[in-house]
Amino acid sequence: MAVSKDIDGSASVPAFYGKELRWKREAAGLTLQQAVAGSFYGVSYLSEIERGQRRMPMDLARHVDGLLETDGFFARRCEDVRKARKSLFAPYFQDALEMENSAQDRVEWTPMLIPGPLQLEPYIREIIHTFNPQDDEAQVERKIAARRSRAWVFEEPEGPASWVVLHESILRNPVVPDQIMAEQLEHVAAVARRRHYVPQILPWNAGAHPFMMGSTLFMTFGDAPPVMYTEGMYSGQLIDEPGIVEQYQQAYNRLRAAALPPKTSLKMIEDAAEDFANGTHARRLERRDLAHEQLQHRPGRTLRRGR
Repeated sequence: MAVSKDIDGSASVPAFYGKELRWKREAAGLTLQQAVAGSFYGVSYLSEIERGQRRMPMDLARHVDGLLETDGFFARRCEDVRKARKSLFAPYFQDALEMENSAQDRVEWTPMLIPGPLQLEPYIREIIHTFNPQDDEAQVERKIAARRSRAWVFEEPEGPASWVVLHESILRNPVVPDQIMAEQLEHVAAVARRRHYVPQILPWNAGAHPFMMGSTLFMTFGDAPPVMYTEGMYSGQLIDEPGIVEQYQQAYNRLRAAALPPKTSLKMIEDAAEDFANGTHARRLERRDLAHEQLQHRPGRTLRRGR
């Protein structure tokens, strides 16, 4: 029989709640299958609650209270856990966050920022200070910890298969000082080199293309239809209507076709990291822009981007 991986109950309120649920269930000698019998929920759903990755629905909380004879404990604490999750992540991201934990595949487009699960602490701190300057240091630290808690999506082998398209402006227009950007991009490249996700860079001169506004995330599942999540600066929307999701998926395929190949994209990220580290980033861009301008104005020549 496989040994259950221990849960760190100190990590968060949901983790503490889930660990207590697992302890009560195992103390009663019940398997996950036996615990969900008679409810409307599956084994994987309850398992994710025990690991602190999903919030407990009230009807399921009442079900386990009756089964485990816990005098209404899980139903009473259900709302506390929901509020704790909302304090760590934006309310509009809650449903997408829970789905991310069970996604088999995820594809993502980020036009201006490195994806959240790939961000390191200095980069996260700069973004928080820019978007939420009113946050005090304690709030900033909690948000940093919450965002880094999603690093497993890209950095761990058990994370979902991922494909990410980044706009070249991320490499050209850093939002943090050069040395921090160098460290951040080297991290992005290192995770890609471990084959934990596939990167593609959309060139700055690619012209009109799908998804020119806002970031987009697609997720597919083994036992449910695919969904799409799109986010602006202070809002987000989860879309699960099949016809609309299909339209967006087709548009994303066109976006990937317009982007550079993965190997070329990874080399660009590595070169940018080296340039930021050496202080040569600005000079490289000036040389490239000058060469591009000269080629555009050469008589009888039409600029074409190679595949």
